[in-house]
Amino acid sequence: MREISNTATRVVVIHDFNMANVVQDVATIPNAESYIFCPISAFFMSFRLLKDNKSFQSLNEDMYVRGMVVRDWAPQVDILGHPSTAISTNSCLISSSYNIPVHYATAATHLRQVQLRFNSQTYLQNPRIHFHEFPTPPFLSPPPNPNSSSKFPSHLQPSIEASIQLRDPVAELLREISNTATRVVVIHDFLMAYVVQDVATIPNAESYLFSPVSAFQMSFMLLEDNKSFQSLEELKGLSSIQGNWSPEFLNFVALQDDYQSLAAGTIFNSYRSIEGTYLDLLEKEMNSINKKVWAIGPLNSDTKGDKTKSNSPQHRCLEWLDKQAPKSVLYVSFGTTTTMADEQINELAHGLEQSKQKFLWILRDADKGDIFTKEVKRAPLPEGYVERMKEFGMVVRDWAPQVDILGHPSTGGFMSHCGWNSCLESITMGVPLLAWPMHSDQPRNAFLVTNVLKVGLAVTTWEQREQIVTSSTICEVVKMLMASQEGEEIRRKVEEIGGAAHQAVKEGGVSCLELDSFITHITR
Repeated sequence: MREISNTATRVVVIHDFNMANVVQDVATIPNAESYIFCPISAFFMSFRLLKDNKSFQSLNEDMYVRGMVVRDWAPQVDILGHPSTAISTNSCLISSSYNIPVHYATAATHLRQVQLRFNSQTYLQNPRIHFHEFPTPPFLSPPPNPNSSSKFPSHLQPSIEASIQLRDPVAELLREISNTATRVVVIHDFLMAYVVQDVATIPNAESYLFSPVSAFQMSFMLLEDNKSFQSLEELKGLSSIQGNWSPEFLNFVALQDDYQSLAAGTIFNSYRSIEGTYLDLLEKEMNSINKKVWAIGPLNSDTKGDKTKSNSPQHRCLEWLDKQAPKSVLYVSFGTTTTMADEQINELAHGLEQSKQKFLWILRDADKGDIFTKEVKRAPLPEGYVERMKEFGMVVRDWAPQVDILGHPSTGGFMSHCGWNSCLESITMGVPLLAWPMHSDQPRNAFLVTNVLKVGLAVTTWEQREQIVTSSTICEVVKMLMASQEGEEIRRKVEEIGGAAHQAVKEGGVSCLELDSFITHITR
């Protein structure tokens, strides 16, 4: 600084908080002055500098009253995605970052699931997060049928139907909160539209849809007559939706249609770098009917900077991954709603063996309507398989920490059913996919991954969904992803897109700004 000051009329030093001690000598140079560049939001800075300012403190107190956020979810959400991690993390973000109390309301079974799988007791003990447990009437909880021609989890239909009974307790909770809050904001998914319909009768309440599916999938639901969408070049070769859902489930969805229009807008767990085209089209459509759209994803905790570790020991599969070479392991998991036939499991086992690639295989039966029942089917593996494969692979028979697995340096690929959360988690971590969709939105997600974003390969086609995928087919596609030049090119592509996800959720990133926009909107 002294050297520069000898030849300059004025020296201006710009620094952040952490460099204040380093640049203190600017005060000893007559023609120099310094300025702080603030790397955090003005909102956060206000808490540091205005803690005794009455005008600011009155805003803080007012926000506590105005900002009640109620999140109503039910067991059937698992059909379209796995909200427990994403929703809970997002609830904590809203509560911790924006000083807004959150009421997380759901049926007893899924409340227990969220609490058991939460990776941080700190969040569970946050005084601004309130859990509400709603009882549901008894319902049948049949086992999944792995031999059904349709992979849709029809065994969950009784729990779906039972969720209808949540309307009265949800309405009672909303009215109770509305008595002390200036505004109550209800965030729900499509399948809860009927249950939360009473929000329309509460003057200081409003509701918003949270989409558990991709904007790509949502476009087919809302833009079927939109010429701009239908003319998109990337849609060529897209398969039909035949077989995606059961007739009973579609009937339940139809029940929700009349009540979805009550929502003032839609929140997507997505980001513009991967779904900008579809988000823009949906936004234009929504704006025409005075509704808003926000894309605030990805919501998996790793991108949100949530590095808080629980006190529980590390899962044994992570310890196994620690011993493997970087990007050498194929992670194999088909979610919690899919059960494969024994014949298909046998072919998959042999295909993985024949590929001679390292693998981590989560092999578990699909969840029942009551996920805490003790009856669990153990799918048979070829005789001596686990012992034979101990140098190449690991088979896990229970729940495993998927985000941690995908974020591990040794994980180099993900064979997935392509549920939207799984797709986002894999892309965010820079892990390419082997797409093997089973039902619901998964075929469209698989198309997005393989044909549009080009960050994965297809294991099989949707048209061949009722056929057994042979071990030779599995072996070939595994080697293509894990041990070929094409696989390396796909990996570079997904790492690039994954990097954009991390940028999106950083301070000032596009998704962070959209979350700020949503909070500004509901606290207006």
